[in-house]
Amino acid sequence: MRLVTVGCSGSFAGPASPASSYLVQVSAAEAAAAGHEERDWSVVLDLGNGSLGALQQFVDPLDLDAVALSHLHPDHFVDVCGLYVYLRYHPTRGSARTGVPSRLPVLGPVDTGARLDAAYGAEPGDGLAHELDVRTWEPGTAVAVGPLTLEPYRVFHPVEAYGVRVTGPSTLRPGERAVLAYTGDTDACDGVVELARDADLLLSEAAFHEGRDDAVERGIHLTGRRAGEVATAAGARRLVLTHLPAWNDPDRSRAEARDVYPGPVDVATTGAEFLL
Repeated sequence: MRLVTVGCSGSFAGPASPASSYLVQVSAAEAAAAGHEERDWSVVLDLGNGSLGALQQFVDPLDLDAVALSHLHPDHFVDVCGLYVYLRYHPTRGSARTGVPSRLPVLGPVDTGARLDAAYGAEPGDGLAHELDVRTWEPGTAVAVGPLTLEPYRVFHPVEAYGVRVTGPSTLRPGERAVLAYTGDTDACDGVVELARDADLLLSEAAFHEGRDDAVERGIHLTGRRAGEVATAAGARRLVLTHLPAWNDPDRSRAEARDVYPGPVDVATTGAEFLL
């Protein structure tokens, strides 16, 4: 299983990165070894503004198996509208490779379908359901996508929001399973610690800085330090910080995390690849 950070800019697209989007893939060989169809499998976690363009550097959107949305702020979902156009009007849509669903599963919070239709400006009777099979997260209920298992955890944000725990075949430990925990947007809470429990990699937002953003009410974002505290409490083996706004200093975020977390800490950059 590999993770590619397609977009990692927090709250809006920055000069060096689109907004949040992360590609999780399992190779054909890994899928076959795990007893699933022998082909590459691809799931996208979030598809924020600007990310659809960057995603095409790593995978043809026609080959996606699912999109998982953490919540419905534009920097996490709005490029699904462009994806719909790609799927509906691409001239070779009918010849997409065998095994890809005819309607792409999109997992998200309650009212995801209505929110997508509104964002797109769909006319009555002509919504995005032509191409998208929108499904609602159910906390505690895992969703299988080929060799990948996705499980949502409620987290602490001003809107209905989820972290997603992804389990799949390990690239680094053949024959075993690896765990990726993606926080989405959250402040510290019990849910995000359980999400990250014993994860091989915790992909954690860290939009705030300690000392600078203290005046902002709690329940919105983590700092690098709070992300490190989550990783430590959960026993996560590796921490990757993401969702840093363009005005943040990544070195400061990394230093905050390292003050409280003894494991390896990275800051996500567009196109970075992590093997699990």
